Amino acid sequence: MPLSPTFSEKSFGDLPGWGEDDHLDAFAAFKRSALYVPTKPYRTGSLGVDFDAFAGAYAEARSVSPANRSEARSFFERHFVPALVTPENNGAGLVTGFYEPEVEASPVRSERFTVPLLSRPADLIDIDDKNRPAGMDPYLAFARDMPAGPAEYFDRGAIERGALAARNLEIAWLADKVDAFFIHVQGAARLKMTDGRLCRVTYAAKSGQRFTGPGRILSELGEIPLEKVTMQSIRAWFKAHPDRDDEILWQNRSYIFFREAPVDDPALGPIAAAKVPLTPGRSVAVDRLLHTFGTPFYIDAPTLTAFDQKPFRRLMIAQDTGSAITGPARGDLFAGSGDAAGEIAGVVRNAADFYALVPRGLVERRGA
Repeated sequence: MPLSPTFSEKSFGDLPGWGEDDHLDAFAAFKRSALYVPTKPYRTGSLGVDFDAFAGAYAEARSVSPANRSEARSFFERHFVPALVTPENNGAGLVTGFYEPEVEASPVRSERFTVPLLSRPADLIDIDDKNRPAGMDPYLAFARDMPAGPAEYFDRGAIERGALAARNLEIAWLADKVDAFFIHVQGAARLKMTDGRLCRVTYAAKSGQRFTGPGRILSELGEIPLEKVTMQSIRAWFKAHPDRDDEILWQNRSYIFFREAPVDDPALGPIAAAKVPLTPGRSVAVDRLLHTFGTPFYIDAPTLTAFDQKPFRRLMIAQDTGSAITGPARGDLFAGSGDAAGEIAGVVRNAADFYALVPRGLVERRGA
């Protein structure tokens, strides 16, 4: 598969701030993918960054531990060539932020804890072009297993009105419907259980319908100006209008199901789509149809200062994806876990230049 013209070869000297970044942090994230891929290779994205071309970099990463930033930087410069990613329609690249919420939860329903997080129902099946009935929305990747054939699954409104009640799907119970909704948006959470345990839920499946964000709805209703839509402003609106939760939230028909997972290392996030724990400030979600997991991306977002009060210029590793993350120059930056990370993630929406670090073998093969 040839490398896409979406990539324009550059030098490391072309990357703003490359020499000032902490490449040791990025190497640690890259090594997590290197340790995973012998078990199951990543799929090559349609832009042609061949997974097999990472073999040399992954092999070295598994066997070395750089002593400092300089050695880590040399590792990336030896194995990769930077390439500027051209955004769709020659527009601007875009970064947003995501995080792992941390909320109080109960293992049982109580007067206070009434909002469930649900596990995957037995009648929810994966669906694709091979088993999709005629006339079913081609967007749907999940469906309801019915005697007459697959059908669209219950949506958020139906589920929250009780469509799945009495199936014993409840993993935990929360006190606040808006907290639960944002856990659905983020796809994972740490739960501080009332019995003293710290546990985690991560994405297992979804009902399948398209995601509709409350920020867009509230903007269209004239409730929040579009330029002021952030996670914080959305939460503030819900707090001020508790009687309108369902009116707004049920317009997002997509519903997320979870599975339980351990918190092995509190410093890391959940295991995500690339099957490795996310590294705060170093893992990025990308369009997995276009890009290959494990690809390092140097992201230059000079107007983004929420992470460390200076222009964001960091080497990130592609280790997650999301239904809203589409296009070659589009990324979702993992900010970490808990409220402080949420304060960062909730305000990130910035223009950015993306430089993919492409394995040298691919670039040299193309130039031969």
